[in-house]
Amino acid sequence: MKNQRIVFNKRPVGEPSDECFRLEEVDVPELSEGQLLIKVGWLSLDPYMRGRMNDVKSYVEPLQIGDVMTGESTGVVVKSSSPHFNPGDYVAVHKGWQSYIVCDDNDPRLMKLDLTNGTLSAHLGVVGMPGRTAYFGLNEVGKPQAGETLVVAAASGAVGSAVGQIAKISGLRAVGIAGGELKCAYVRDELGFDDCIDYKAVGFDERLRQACPEGIDVYFENVGGAVTKAVAPMLNVGARVPICGYISNYNDEDITKAETPFHILKSLDNVPEHRFFVVYEWQDRYEEATKQLGEWVKQGVLKYKECVGEGLSQAPSLFRGMLKGKNFGKQLVKIADL
Repeated sequence: MKNQRIVFNKRPVGEPSDECFRLEEVDVPELSEGQLLIKVGWLSLDPYMRGRMNDVKSYVEPLQIGDVMTGESTGVVVKSSSPHFNPGDYVAVHKGWQSYIVCDDNDPRLMKLDLTNGTLSAHLGVVGMPGRTAYFGLNEVGKPQAGETLVVAAASGAVGSAVGQIAKISGLRAVGIAGGELKCAYVRDELGFDDCIDYKAVGFDERLRQACPEGIDVYFENVGGAVTKAVAPMLNVGARVPICGYISNYNDEDITKAETPFHILKSLDNVPEHRFFVVYEWQDRYEEATKQLGEWVKQGVLKYKECVGEGLSQAPSLFRGMLKGKNFGKQLVKIADL
């Protein structure tokens, strides 16, 4: 049996080119005791992957040349040498861009899935890592209170769309920021945000002020750059800023010299409470989040959109497009029918 995988081939300078990736075909190894073989159905593409391609100190070790590109997948167990997993079990696992995965049964990033909480693809989005990121980042770092105003950037994306909807469930005014009127209309009309502002439109700063007449109490940061500069002066005293990422800087040739949200926020007279977070901080509470997110989906109060590409070979171009905001909804790659 052959496994197709995409490995990290060259460190990018700016936008990752095709030369940064290499498609390989290798034999699937025999299983050792306690291992399982997973056939991948879906692969998630996420902005954090771009940071892993840089050889800089971060919250996690950078990718090394020759490593399988990092990423989470969902699939089905087709063979098992573990007493804890059986063929036919559905799982999520963080083992990179591959069509087949051999995994130890005690890998901390291997999860058995309950499809009553959502589909295999949804477990990479609204009830998976992006949904959990929204759930914990907003509730644990943003500390929302009913009646407050929340602003979230990249509001039509996998994390941002969930953040705004969870804020509405919690009784907040939710204002999104997105690129283009099509995305903004979706955020307002389909997801139920109170407003959504097009950062590409003329008069963005003024429109944001009009949408937040009482200022901003929680700003969920996904973008950085000009968007953060527009938001920062409107932050109320006591505001909280969960920093999930800042995608506008990810393709900078030298991100260590970039003007990040940390620089922008610390320049304010009243510096808001802010910190970078990663969802793994709450790994022991994943089941809680997945069940709650799944319940909200079933109740129709948490909606989502998927942007699907076909085939592992398309992952690099889809990844580049996502970094430019070309995706509309959670970016996924369908690897195989299961």
